[in-house]
Amino acid sequence: MKFVTQEFTVTTEIKKSKFIAVFFPYKDFKKMMEKLKNEYPKARHHVYAYRYLNEFNQIVENSSDDGEPRGTSGRPSLKVLEGQGIINSAVIIVRFFGGIKLGTGGLVRAYSDSVNNVLNESTLHTYLQLESKKLVIKYNQLSQIEYLINKLNISVDEKIFESDISLHFKATKEQLEQLNQELPLGLEIS
Repeated sequence: MKFVTQEFTVTTEIKKSKFIAVFFPYKDFKKMMEKLKNEYPKARHHVYAYRYLNEFNQIVENSSDDGEPRGTSGRPSLKVLEGQGIINSAVIIVRFFGGIKLGTGGLVRAYSDSVNNVLNESTLHTYLQLESKKLVIKYNQLSQIEYLINKLNISVDEKIFESDISLHFKATKEQLEQLNQELPLGLEIS
């Protein structure tokens, strides 16, 4: 699965109609819709599609045709996001009607192409499901454990120095398995 961390915009013109596709992080959806409606008040349609992971790691998705014939714009846009494995991201396509009717098939192609065009110009990041973990070690083990953690590209969120050292970090399931195999005897990740 992939996601975007910044805004990307691509304009596509099809039979004199202008499609401005804006692809951005889902958390900015309401703010971006407001911004685009203010920026393009004369646009005929503000079609959208989004997909995000909820707190239960389930994909939530939604789309809107915003006045276009039912199923010709929002759903095809969502299908492109789904097909590319996009999550935690949204796309809004602002359409200015050019005077030539595209028909239902033409609209489906136009909106799908607009979303594909903006995705092709975007920088996508791979989503990794991270688990929060803790490891308690002795002071004389710190350099050895830091070496292991760095080797596995695990980033430590916090180090707490008390009678022992508590390392708080996030890692993928694969990183945790590898770390467990390489830890000295007696150390356990919790």
